[in-house]
Amino acid sequence: MKVLYTAAAMSSGDARNGHVRSSDGLLDFDLAAPKEMGGAGGATNPEQLFAAGYSACFHSALKLVAKNQKVEISDSAVSAEVGIGPNDAGGFGLTVALHVELSGVDQATADELAEAAHQVCPYSDATRGNIDVTVDATVA
Repeated sequence: MKVLYTAAAMSSGDARNGHVRSSDGLLDFDLAAPKEMGGAGGATNPEQLFAAGYSACFHSALKLVAKNQKVEISDSAVSAEVGIGPNDAGGFGLTVALHVELSGVDQATADELAEAAHQVCPYSDATRGNIDVTVDATVA
């Protein structure tokens, strides 16, 4: 694979209650463990960052497959829910639920586009076989 772009970021301080900064400085903020995990909350966390990245990447994949299949969609959105909890190995695992919203197509086409996007999205490829990811599509 020819790498077109490399993102770089560094975590410092107290990990989930520390600080993250991208190499270009565009991301630069504190982290806080969510209250549901015994933290103080009040700042972003790795799961929110993963959800933001996955939803944006999947949305790009969705638009690409629609274009390649010459399907006109009038509007679209993708939301991602990333869950974290203890796993059987004594650590933690993740789950992802992707929700695709489309306008201008029927339900069958929406389902086909969502599945096709799941096959080409780099995040989906990276998580496939590693964590549970569900994808659903609704027509608005």
